[in-house]
Amino acid sequence: MNSFAIFRLPHERQGTLMLQTTGEPLQLRHPDELRHKQGFVMAPFMATSLPLLLIQPDTVATFSSAEELLRLMDGISPLQPPPEGGGHSAGVLCEGSLPLQGEVGGSRASYAADFARFHHELQAGTYQKLVLSRCAEEPNTGDATPVELFIRACRLYPRLFIALVSTPQAGTWLTATPEILLEGDHQLWRTIALAGTMQLSGDDLNGEGEQIHWSVKNIQEQRYVASYVADCLKRLGIDYLETGPQTVRAAQLVHLRSDFTFALDQHVQLCDLLAALHPTPAVCGLPKDEALRFIIGQEHSPRRYYSGYMGPLSPSSTHLYVSLRCMQIEPSRYLLYAGGGILKDSREPEEWQETESKLLTMRSLLTP
Repeated sequence: MNSFAIFRLPHERQGTLMLQTTGEPLQLRHPDELRHKQGFVMAPFMATSLPLLLIQPDTVATFSSAEELLRLMDGISPLQPPPEGGGHSAGVLCEGSLPLQGEVGGSRASYAADFARFHHELQAGTYQKLVLSRCAEEPNTGDATPVELFIRACRLYPRLFIALVSTPQAGTWLTATPEILLEGDHQLWRTIALAGTMQLSGDDLNGEGEQIHWSVKNIQEQRYVASYVADCLKRLGIDYLETGPQTVRAAQLVHLRSDFTFALDQHVQLCDLLAALHPTPAVCGLPKDEALRFIIGQEHSPRRYYSGYMGPLSPSSTHLYVSLRCMQIEPSRYLLYAGGGILKDSREPEEWQETESKLLTMRSLLTP
């Protein structure tokens, strides 16, 4: 079976197709296993429940237009979700997850129940921050192919990393994400701390969010993430330059972002940094390990490859992005994922609305 990844980097006019026609993608369990390898990485939120996948392409081709991409993809169909152990439709949950209750965790009632459990722990001081996600379902009417949805995403979201990935193990996923996990080359590397969310409206949609006034909650949430990234780099003995935070736009939303640039010494391997960074508090919480266990046990629906990371990996150029604003494409439905950071002062109506705003990134692709 064919596996492929189609991606376009932010602000680029050219995209890339990586196609594997022989064998299946490698199934790995830890970033350490990526050492001395290259290809397209697709990592889950929790690597102990699903494999970290590495597409090793037989063919790599670039394209500069939708027409070129459609010609390259002629006769190549995205794969259906795995029949066992993969999709929600198979009824298989990640280890420790609560059972799905009729929906895929997307109802207001199930979100409110999750929020109450999360918020109780925050108010008790067990955690500084927790990230609560949900999965919403939309019907797949067959009006657009996955490749056509990818093309729409590229047109709508020039600032974002766009990727369509299809493998036998994971099925087919589309993401349009603003968050760099790790990118660079031999000389210079970069990661970011991205958190805090506000929705643009009215005249603000004509700019980059310059007039936005950030709340204390958003500033504090972003600072947690930035401090965590800085601590990871310090523990590995990496000297870095931090800039920001600044307001950056992603589709109809804006976020607060700090940039960290650095060189990687020979004794610091890329895989060591990946293992330290993922998952960041932007998609998990603090303290990290305890928050991760809590999330896996308490969210209504498993995240699977949502809030993992994906992107091309090679000795000359690596671009790994956190898999936000994404959806899994199934024959009869789309499963859309979104989440948000919760602090002890958070309120459920505002957090629900934040997830609705984030889901709009993918929902907008379904109605041309």
